[in-house]
Amino acid sequence: MADQVMQDQFIGMRGDIGGQLQLMWELVKAPVIVPLVKLGVYLSLTMSLMLFMERLYMGVVIVLVKLFLKKPDKRYKWEPISDDVELGTSHFPIVLIQIPMFNEKEVYKISIGAACNLSWPADRLVIQVLDDSTDPVIKDMVEVECQRWASKGINIRYQIRENRVGYKAGALKEGLKRSYVKDCEYVVIFDADFRPEPDFLRRAIPFLMHNPDIALVQARWRFVNADECLMTRMQEMSLDYHFTVEQEVGSSTHAFFGFNGTAGVWRIAAINEAGGWKDRTTVEDMDLAVRASLKGWKFVYLGDLQVKSELPSTFKAFRFQQHRWSCGPANLFRKMVMEIIKNKKVRFWKKVYVIYSFFLVRKIVAHMVTFFFYCVVLPLTILLPEIEVPLWGSVYIPSIITILNSVGTPRSIHLLFYWILFENVMSLHRTKASLIGLLEAGRANEWVVTEKLGDALKNKANAKDKQNPTKASVRRTRSRIIERMNFLELGFAVFLFICGCKDFMHGKYSYYIYLFLQSITFFIVGFGYVGTIIP
Repeated sequence: MADQVMQDQFIGMRGDIGGQLQLMWELVKAPVIVPLVKLGVYLSLTMSLMLFMERLYMGVVIVLVKLFLKKPDKRYKWEPISDDVELGTSHFPIVLIQIPMFNEKEVYKISIGAACNLSWPADRLVIQVLDDSTDPVIKDMVEVECQRWASKGINIRYQIRENRVGYKAGALKEGLKRSYVKDCEYVVIFDADFRPEPDFLRRAIPFLMHNPDIALVQARWRFVNADECLMTRMQEMSLDYHFTVEQEVGSSTHAFFGFNGTAGVWRIAAINEAGGWKDRTTVEDMDLAVRASLKGWKFVYLGDLQVKSELPSTFKAFRFQQHRWSCGPANLFRKMVMEIIKNKKVRFWKKVYVIYSFFLVRKIVAHMVTFFFYCVVLPLTILLPEIEVPLWGSVYIPSIITILNSVGTPRSIHLLFYWILFENVMSLHRTKASLIGLLEAGRANEWVVTEKLGDALKNKANAKDKQNPTKASVRRTRSRIIERMNFLELGFAVFLFICGCKDFMHGKYSYYIYLFLQSITFFIVGFGYVGTIIP
């Protein structure tokens, strides 16, 4: 009977498209939409609690570490390597420096120069520039720079490959096969934009020399361009939390953390025992770290050993980087979870830490709950007033998580609210990448090298000033709008704005304040007005 009434109403609205759409919505809302959104609320609250407990655990541990735990040089055996006139340099181990590059026109001199200026005997140091550049002009420039340093007595080797098989992992693996590497005990990896201080090796190598169970010493990153734009400040906040809390907690509790791919020193024997570099995911660094840890090797993180580097300052470069950093761990988790479970060499609680905390919560749940809950499920509940989200889940827990995340960068505490809004936008891309990795879909192994600008923009701006000083105050580039627009972000901006309007008129918890601000942030990113715009 009810079905017949509905059918009669639908026929009666022939020609009234708006009325027909409203009726169709009512037909599917109760039996389909409401149950699905309720399920989304329950899943989101569960993931929020998982993330909250993880952040709270790490917050408690980092406080205990700072208050009671000794510094790494006190926990492990560490003695400075002194220069000895009688022994000469024979007591210094031979160290290999690997600098992988790909069309690094703006920054190649930085890392090569910093590596060549390391305080270490020249006859105990081998510097290997692994150039996968496809631009012949840039290849010539890098080779000339290597020859310049070689003429000063530095043992520097310029290596190229016929193809880019395996990308960075392939280049590093190929580099370790060279005959002159067989006498090297340790290998240090610096990406092209990294610039270590001269005492880097003298501070890091003793941990490996005097502790045979340590495989990796990881330094902290610092950023030379953190103040370039608001987007780089947002990145600094996220990465400072990663280094200040996540890496420190992993090192202090389980002697395990993810290798950051650069600014780290590896024991070559540990790399070989773990199976060497593999290119099966876009996070070859994390892959090696997990496999080495499953062999029983320990890692040490040195928060006070810092290496300057560059953050991606264009939104396009940052988005590609985040795709790789989100897709890779999810894909690696898919490939290694059973191997971790079956492993016999590591303790049960370390397995729990690696599977649950390191992979599941930090690399998957953190992205998904941020996007699905705050950008999809919560706004949908505004359109469905019969569904309520408890305030502890929508306000209190997110607020505490945000406060705990802010400890890494106190100088940016005033940017905390905008950081939340920007992270919510980026969670769209991170969630998409995580799902691609978990499902091993088409872009799972997509590798795009993060673009580094160095001083290119500054030099270009100075050149323009000299040529046309009257236009110095209006240097902002006017790119074509269509090239900068991100339509996915614009779609979510419209959706959140509609939900905000509905809540403003009929809501009772004032969610519209958040929804309007989040909508504005999506619009800003959608129209491409974020990060540095290259002329």
